[in-house]
Amino acid sequence: MVGLWDMELTSPAFADGGMIPAKYTCDGDRLLSPPLAVSGVPEGTKSLALVMDDPDIPQEVKDARGIDVFDHWTLYGIPADTTEIPEGASIGSAGLNGAGNAAYTGPCPPPEYEPKVHRYIFKLYALSIAPTFDAPPTKAELEAAMEGATLARAELVGKYSRA
Repeated sequence: MVGLWDMELTSPAFADGGMIPAKYTCDGDRLLSPPLAVSGVPEGTKSLALVMDDPDIPQEVKDARGIDVFDHWTLYGIPADTTEIPEGASIGSAGLNGAGNAAYTGPCPPPEYEPKVHRYIFKLYALSIAPTFDAPPTKAELEAAMEGATLARAELVGKYSRA
């Protein structure tokens, strides 16, 4: 039996816990997503979903927007047999990021706030369903649709600083 954390998400561009190259950030091409590799998807998976968020946004931003994290990328409906998401590619359907766009937006931590180094958490979910939406969902809407349907999950953490 596959455990909840037996699936793996990696990137050839950076190690787990390592620095995300500037080319995938606002200091490079804000819309260029890093390449990702997927392995260990359990049998019975109907689709995959991927979210990327930044939990280290400044308190001022949290208070002003009423959020705890900034959502950088939301993908759903990714085919279960996916083994890679190539650089700059969007597989499946795009949900809304924190700026309200159905696209990837790269790390861009404001250098005038602490912490200077932000963590960007890529979360991959193997689902027993293939959620559908009439319009691009927010991360919260996708998470609500996935509730009770997660077969496995994996995380990849990248860091970035503009300081």
